[in-house]
Amino acid sequence: MILPHSGALKLSNGNCGKVYLTAAGPGDPDLITVKAVEALRCADVVLTDRLVSEVILHRYVSATAEIIYVGKECRKKISTPQTEINNLISKYALEGKTVVRLKGGDVSIFSNILDELQELVNNNIPYEIIPGVTSALGAAAYAGIPLTARGYSTAVRFLTYYKSDVVTECYWKELAKTSDTLVFYMSAATIADVIEKLTTYGIDANVQLAVVEQATTCFQKTYTCNIYEFTSKLKGRKFISPSLVIIGKVVALHEQFKWLTNESAGKQYFASVSGSKNIYELSNPVKNAI
Repeated sequence: MILPHSGALKLSNGNCGKVYLTAAGPGDPDLITVKAVEALRCADVVLTDRLVSEVILHRYVSATAEIIYVGKECRKKISTPQTEINNLISKYALEGKTVVRLKGGDVSIFSNILDELQELVNNNIPYEIIPGVTSALGAAAYAGIPLTARGYSTAVRFLTYYKSDVVTECYWKELAKTSDTLVFYMSAATIADVIEKLTTYGIDANVQLAVVEQATTCFQKTYTCNIYEFTSKLKGRKFISPSLVIIGKVVALHEQFKWLTNESAGKQYFASVSGSKNIYELSNPVKNAI
């Protein structure tokens, strides 16, 4: 039973429904917040991304609610168009329904929340934003890597690198010289280019890197090496999506503080996107792992 509290969800009054832009966390279904669970339990419609544990949907969504899969898988070029997602959000809310837009990780870190916020404001639809555990924090914690460990790093930067014009040459030079921990989202496919840029501009020889596959799930696997050894140890490896890249001196702490060992690593936790023209359905990737 969920007891009311000062931050309890308030459903919309009147003819228009309400939308909750909600975070599911990075993979482990136990990392979802209480407020996100409350939103799912009162939802009439849930629009869910691919990188959301099926366990969350089975546990917390009402049997009478409609679940619509709107996943994206850019590497395979199979995605629900953002315009279609926007249309679905406003369609159901304007019908008076309570809509949960469920995103993996946190809703505000490298997501299309801006497009969805603009859709809601343009249609005068009431909404709330419910934050969650972003992938960087989940991956670092489950890999035993304190992102700002004293004596190693005093700051952390969240970045992404998916095409060459995203980061300028001047910024690469600055990144190579910083002592900040660098966390790259959605960059496993371009990691060789990231390493080449940083080493070309003389990143410290003591810096380590970690690639964390499927962070916080039962199939998590962490690869580490010195940044200058990447070519000989990890270059050419195809990392399972989603993968997160952590670069910094703090990565050296992984060997001492790693606590999660997964014999099942290498299997796929999140199902690949497949399906119809506009709305994509997932199989249950964890039915044998619950």
